[in-house]
Amino acid sequence: MGLVFNRDFEPRYGEAVPVAPGVRRITAPNAGPFTFQGTNTFIIGEKAVAVLDPGPADTAHIEAVMRAIGGARVAHILVSHAHRDHSAAAPLLRARTGAPVLTAAPATAPHRRSAGATLDAGTDEAFAPDRVLADGDIVEAGGLRLEAVATPGHASDHLVLALIGENLLFSGDHVMGWATTVVAPPDGSMIDYMASLDRLLGRPEKRYLPAHGGEIADGHAHVRALRTHRRMRERAILDRLRRGDRFIPDIVRAVYRSVDVRLAPAATLSTLAHLEALVARGLAVADGVPDLDSAYSLAESRAEDAADSAAVPGSS
Repeated sequence: MGLVFNRDFEPRYGEAVPVAPGVRRITAPNAGPFTFQGTNTFIIGEKAVAVLDPGPADTAHIEAVMRAIGGARVAHILVSHAHRDHSAAAPLLRARTGAPVLTAAPATAPHRRSAGATLDAGTDEAFAPDRVLADGDIVEAGGLRLEAVATPGHASDHLVLALIGENLLFSGDHVMGWATTVVAPPDGSMIDYMASLDRLLGRPEKRYLPAHGGEIADGHAHVRALRTHRRMRERAILDRLRRGDRFIPDIVRAVYRSVDVRLAPAATLSTLAHLEALVARGLAVADGVPDLDSAYSLAESRAEDAADSAAVPGSS
């Protein structure tokens, strides 16, 4: 099965949409090239609830969430990762409800500026959770139980949440149905991202509810397609190095020819993430620390393999 995206999604801003027993979705009105139609906030439970990914600090969205909560007690505010479109509303919701904010350990990667761009621009530097969730921790709300599953890659602190006893996983930004996930160094890691995809294939849940866009009915099939897509990107990048491209802009122009111009920064960062992984695996080399403005080339052993392949008639 190839990678197929589903962009048929009606956000129904301000409305609490039932998406599973005991689960409602409210989409924040922060549509954009990286957020699709907006960030999905999930209200999980009934008399007592957990609120997952409260979203951006948007007053109208917070009011919609509070209306949907109604007279229920908010037991927990959960954040899949500390990017502003997910976490910025957490302090506002905490002030309104008194509920603690729970998430994974904060990102520890150093900030880095390269080629005039801040690579981790989405990070919510002011975010401060009340409790850190470790991999495998259980959170309860209204009779429902959620398991925290560490899935670093898109961000070092990213986690997904599995609804225990149900075929349901809240997949955050790790797996989405409308587009591939941006992996932006220095906090994002392609090696971690691929390992986290493999981890989800070992879990039983197949129905995914992402933080942007609609549900994924067969999450395992989609994850396998994402893995194949990333491996194809990696092979394409290695091919550009074999052809003599040394800098990321040249590689992006060749590999991402059909990508929307608005997503060019994301393609650039994903290319850097792939190159970081290739350097770490000894398949490519950089002139110093891998960065946006570094020069890259095939590792010597890889270049020899490419030369041998080119010398053999009919080889590919």
